[in-house]
Amino acid sequence: MSTREQIIELTDELIRDYGYNAISFYHIAQKLKIKNASIHYHFPTKTDLGIALLETHIQRLRQLIESTKKKDSRVKIKAFLSIYDAIHAEGRVCLVGSLATDIKTVEPKMAKALKIFANEILEWVTATLKEGKENKTFTFSEAPRTKALMIISNMLAAVQLSRLTSDKDFQIIRETVLSGLLKKGKV
Repeated sequence: MSTREQIIELTDELIRDYGYNAISFYHIAQKLKIKNASIHYHFPTKTDLGIALLETHIQRLRQLIESTKKKDSRVKIKAFLSIYDAIHAEGRVCLVGSLATDIKTVEPKMAKALKIFANEILEWVTATLKEGKENKTFTFSEAPRTKALMIISNMLAAVQLSRLTSDKDFQIIRETVLSGLLKKGKV
């Protein structure tokens, strides 16, 4: 892994552990045992680093979407849920949830990148739900976008809340989200 990739990966961990405003190039340099100048070489500003991190997540999301493109809607929604399974297993919060709390304090171009990332997630889940409803894999009464917002917010909150309650609560929320979509006996 290159130094640039290491910086991005560590930044991801730190933001999801402590929040964007709580970290600095100094923290990253200390953890990686490099000089601040090494970080500035790759990312002149913290905003540049934040945008690079978001672009990395957008690429990963697009790869996941592409890998499930020809799968049925049940596989797609489980792929979406697997993102939160991984976040929960790491004991962290999701990047969108972490950065959303800092939206009013980040540079406008970073806020724009975060909104692009969140919108791509929303569009994917909405399209998956619409497809699943049309082919009768899913059953729900809300508009697909509304249902997508409900599912995303449930999962985002589940990883955060279960840090305070228990792992069982995350699993209960996850399974309730999934079973609430699927017809009886089709889990």
